[in-house]
Amino acid sequence: MERTIVSIDVGSSKICTLVGEVDDEGSLCVIGVGLVPSRGVRKGVVVNVVDVTTAIAASVEKAERTSGYKIERAYVSLSGTHVSSLNSRGVVGISRREHGITVEDVNRTLDAARAIAVPHNKEVVHVIPRGYVVDGQSGVRDPVGMYGFRLEVEAHIVTGSSTSIQNLVKCVEGAGVEVDELVLASIAAGDAVLTDTEREMGVVLADIGAGITDIAIFIDGTVWHTVTLGVGGEYITGDIAVGLRLSPGIAERVKVQCGHARAAQVPPEGRFSVSPFDGETPQVVPRWKLAEIIEARAQEILSMIQQEIKRSGYDGLLPAGVVLCGGTAQLSGLQELGRDVLGLPVRVGLPRELRGLVDTISNPAHAVGAGLMEWGVAAGTRPQLRNPGPGLGRRFLDWLRVFLPG
Repeated sequence: MERTIVSIDVGSSKICTLVGEVDDEGSLCVIGVGLVPSRGVRKGVVVNVVDVTTAIAASVEKAERTSGYKIERAYVSLSGTHVSSLNSRGVVGISRREHGITVEDVNRTLDAARAIAVPHNKEVVHVIPRGYVVDGQSGVRDPVGMYGFRLEVEAHIVTGSSTSIQNLVKCVEGAGVEVDELVLASIAAGDAVLTDTEREMGVVLADIGAGITDIAIFIDGTVWHTVTLGVGGEYITGDIAVGLRLSPGIAERVKVQCGHARAAQVPPEGRFSVSPFDGETPQVVPRWKLAEIIEARAQEILSMIQQEIKRSGYDGLLPAGVVLCGGTAQLSGLQELGRDVLGLPVRVGLPRELRGLVDTISNPAHAVGAGLMEWGVAAGTRPQLRNPGPGLGRRFLDWLRVFLPG
């Protein structure tokens, strides 16, 4: 029997809602896509509740029209520099040893790992086991059914700002959708673009979005380190706008259509024509000049990724290298520049194993949305869907009434 999974990726430049059907074999088919420009999100954080709610509602309505379903629940991405992480250990004794370790014992161990001192303005988002130890025997991935007196877990704990999380949830619920689960964007992207071999060997996932760069390090098949950097593709766009005296919108278009991250690879005779602002006389710009601007900022972003890899302490455990995703990963020459700066194998990650309406989302920019659906498949939770009901206008008015007197 088919079940349906919905994801909403709330980013700084776009909001994307995906609807997918999962068959009995776990194969995912995309049946609905709702892609709209983002408003009210800065560096992954909600800064204008009304704008974000309106944009999410528009994205959801588009996905409803293409899929033929009314979306009521979804898995939602979480990102921003307010997100932080640490590794923790939990230990419990096994009282009923004759029955072996149970799921309840594992949950008690994870609860023990979760019992850390969290600031009052933070809350725990994820508790992800890195590995278990049974009576001193390490390297255990699934202890259920094993015999022992003492169970330990090494867990990766992800926390986020309570205020930022509440604002995000408020926006999603204001758009008429209940949040099934908030999922860290870098972890979701990893589910979409990484292979099992890469995750086992040791790999870095770097999701370079518009306003931020989300990093996750996977070793032995699970997450060992996560962090968010407050830089992204918008910084490259800003440099182009200043360097070539262009409006931000035109600078973004020039970056996408003519940009290259390796100036040495751009033919010196290459030129393009662009109007600095609407109505002004077009100027002719050498492509190498644009590439020099892009390369300088891209190199800085990659250097920051390299510094974070070293800071994690796992830089010697990453033979699978770095996988880039996010909209900025589509920039020509970035993969080659990444190899030079990072000194590791680098590839650009695309969402894998998707069927259906994939033409729009088969690129690195949609790794998070695709990964959220993969996360939902693994969780086994089906959002409650029915035939479409009130559209964007009704949904927004219902939400707005909460703030109106009387």
